[in-house]
Amino acid sequence: MRVRTSCAGLRNLLQGLRCRVRYYSKHSCLQTVCVYSKIKPKQCCILDCAGSTCTHRTLPPGSILPWRCFSCKQEGTKIPSKRKQNASITSDLLYKNLLKSEQENWNDISARYKAMTKRIKEKLEELHNKCTFSLGSPRIRFGENVYFEENGCVFLSKADDVDEENGDMLFSTEDLGFSDAFIQRIRISPDQRYMAISLKSENSEEATCVIIKLGHFPVVEKVIPSVFSFEWAANDVLYYTSQKNLKCQNVFMTTFTNQKHTKLVYTEHDARFFVDIYCTKDRRFLTINSNSKTSSEVWLIDCRYPFKSPVLVQARTKGVIYHVEHRNDELYILTTYGEPAEYKLMKAPVAASGKENWQLVYALEKKTKLVDLEMFSDHCIMFLKNAGHLYLNAISFFSHSVQSIKLPTWACEFELESQPEHTTSTCYFQLTSPVHPPKRFAYSFKENNLIEQAVQEVPIITNCHTTRLLAKSKDETLVPITVFHNMNSKELHRKPLLVHVYGAYGIDLNMSFKEDKLMLIEEGWILAYCHVRGGGELGLTWHKDGCQHNKLKGLHDLKACIMLLHELGFSQPKYTALAAASAGGILAGALCNTAPELIRAMVLQAPFVDVLNTMMKTHLPLTIEEQEEWGNPLADEKCMKYIKSYCPYQNIKPQCYPSVFITAYENDQRVPLTGVLRYVRKLRKAALDHASRTSEKGNWVPNIILDIQASGSHCDSSWEDSLNEVARHLAFLNKELEVCHLQHHSKPCK
Repeated sequence: MRVRTSCAGLRNLLQGLRCRVRYYSKHSCLQTVCVYSKIKPKQCCILDCAGSTCTHRTLPPGSILPWRCFSCKQEGTKIPSKRKQNASITSDLLYKNLLKSEQENWNDISARYKAMTKRIKEKLEELHNKCTFSLGSPRIRFGENVYFEENGCVFLSKADDVDEENGDMLFSTEDLGFSDAFIQRIRISPDQRYMAISLKSENSEEATCVIIKLGHFPVVEKVIPSVFSFEWAANDVLYYTSQKNLKCQNVFMTTFTNQKHTKLVYTEHDARFFVDIYCTKDRRFLTINSNSKTSSEVWLIDCRYPFKSPVLVQARTKGVIYHVEHRNDELYILTTYGEPAEYKLMKAPVAASGKENWQLVYALEKKTKLVDLEMFSDHCIMFLKNAGHLYLNAISFFSHSVQSIKLPTWACEFELESQPEHTTSTCYFQLTSPVHPPKRFAYSFKENNLIEQAVQEVPIITNCHTTRLLAKSKDETLVPITVFHNMNSKELHRKPLLVHVYGAYGIDLNMSFKEDKLMLIEEGWILAYCHVRGGGELGLTWHKDGCQHNKLKGLHDLKACIMLLHELGFSQPKYTALAAASAGGILAGALCNTAPELIRAMVLQAPFVDVLNTMMKTHLPLTIEEQEEWGNPLADEKCMKYIKSYCPYQNIKPQCYPSVFITAYENDQRVPLTGVLRYVRKLRKAALDHASRTSEKGNWVPNIILDIQASGSHCDSSWEDSLNEVARHLAFLNKELEVCHLQHHSKPCK
């Protein structure tokens, strides 16, 4: 599962993942090209001609981490055998019966959570209104013209009078018949004669690109279905990638001259690779980027000569990932080439771009994570993470000096804003944490200082204490934990604890602001984020040490983290819950099988819990690509046995399990719903078998609940759906952990 984020900065490459990210905000703008929101009160998007990220990252409750990328679609499969046809019919019938049974089961038990869910929703809405602030829509400036988006419409205004009321509306999703879609990405052609917009609906992984010819009466020039990324190479030349079955392997060029035509420019034949397009910050080159999890290949299109064939930078080499920027006829290359196998910044002449000519500009320190990089005309900005703290490093291309600034200790995440010009002398970004709403900062290259931007008063929680711990894992490796709790809380060992884990694809745990986390802190909960191996918090090696044949290390890390928290007096097992999403469900499910006594309850969102069966199905579009994360059980018997040793579904057995609440989606193309249904059925049977065998008086039987959502998908849900989901999760946890304050009980909890 890889994250395909925006081409802004280099974060799309640094995350090392390929899937969509589920971030929503009711009143804030779109985060990246793959991070979107569908909201009625206000919609915002990326508005940038150069591919920069946009602003504000306030997330609603329940926003979850990047996802597994398997599709449950089986299009085009031919089954010549009648026996196979009968088996398929039986399987389909079983699936429908399981689905119907779970839906009926949820309808029967959902009433018990209804009142508390309603109270939690009201509290979350109240916190959202209190904490939400707007830094304005992302904007593109061309001389005196400014383009911006509001409420699903794109406006053009003068630079000195940017306002929806004073702007000319260029595009409206509703007026053009796209009322069920939201704006995902926008690119303006260099001469401002054309505008390309991608539109997406909740229940589809694919976007539609609409090209508008601007003028006194803007008109739709062309509509291109199933588009992933796109960039203008020239005034009337657009390059784009097509998407099919979650894959992007073709690049097309389309022209809007008098001789309109579209032609195929590049095709990727290796199923492990995914292709996207990026425009360098100075708009000199478009780059065609073909990346797998372990290697890259980049082709250059000179924007001065957009009809010439792409030129190869460096042929793909096993173990070498790289991404390209441009400045003054030199390519600046972010790459894993050389030792140590962490990211480093190198450069080479455009005319001699092979890796034999790459010269080192800057190398990271050991156990340092490069989170993002942004190029400017005279400087390069790096955002780094080391020992749980965030740093900003500014590299001067003139003096070759490196200025390092430690960012505020409360900050856990950052988001680069859209930088207006690559020649600017100031870099704008935002800092946030799970319990701190985003705050805007500016870094001045000239003054070498950090300035907090007081755009609007943002309530910063002052009674929340942040603690960073290190747990010793089974092999003596120290695993970071970030803990939040209310400083006014007493007897922490009796407080409810919510543990978060992910540990896959080299991606960090999502630690952006969410109203539900703030609510939990105010209610006395403890929040713990376990940065286990398999994630990316300590760099590429941290990921490598937790994938394929090292996957069990992540499980050992998680156990060590929870045990340390309890030893230090942060709650106790009967008040402890575990939260995970997507591939995080593997470690969460494995913990339930191997150490269920450590937690009382677990909430999972679109969990990947049937690893072995999924990795055996090569007809799924992303199975081959996923082999670099999990291994290939079909070709390697040792790999098959290893996956079977930790796969949650394969290791369910009769024992005392914690209660489990799972949210899954009928339209999920990345985590097959059939696997989730089988997992729930098997888990419930094992728990009941154990209870029947040990039928002592007062024997506890866990609640195993599956909530299947008909709307939404693995990556998208509306704000209202997302709010409902997290409210149900919290209502479940409050009941299972017998937390009193939200239950309005007149008597003490049992």
